Amino acid sequence: MLDQFGPVALFVIVAAIFPVVPLILGRFIAPKRPDSVKLQPYESGMKTIGPTHIQFRMRYYLYALVFVIFDVEAIYLFPWAVALDQLGLFALIEMGIFIALLLVAFGYAWRKGALEWL
Repeated sequence: MLDQFGPVALFVIVAAIFPVVPLILGRFIAPKRPDSVKLQPYESGMKTIGPTHIQFRMRYYLYALVFVIFDVEAIYLFPWAVALDQLGLFALIEMGIFIALLLVAFGYAWRKGALEWL
């Protein structure tokens, strides 16, 4: 059994070590506390003019969120397209339902005005 799951266990151990080691090293190497100069707003090496914290409209974030959601869902189409000839008719029907749901969500976002930039 060790010869079957040994590589998997080794992979899990290495995968756990890789993120932990930089975090531990960062604790020892990183400066403890930034000084007052580093806490000041920075704008191309010059002192800022006017307010440094500008509020963006919520529509920009909503537009970006809708883009990310549809972009991630489009990733699911690639493995299906690669293995389409092996999956059969049932997978084609499932993907049709998936694309139909995407189109319904897209229509809803469009109707609500989430895709309007200004």
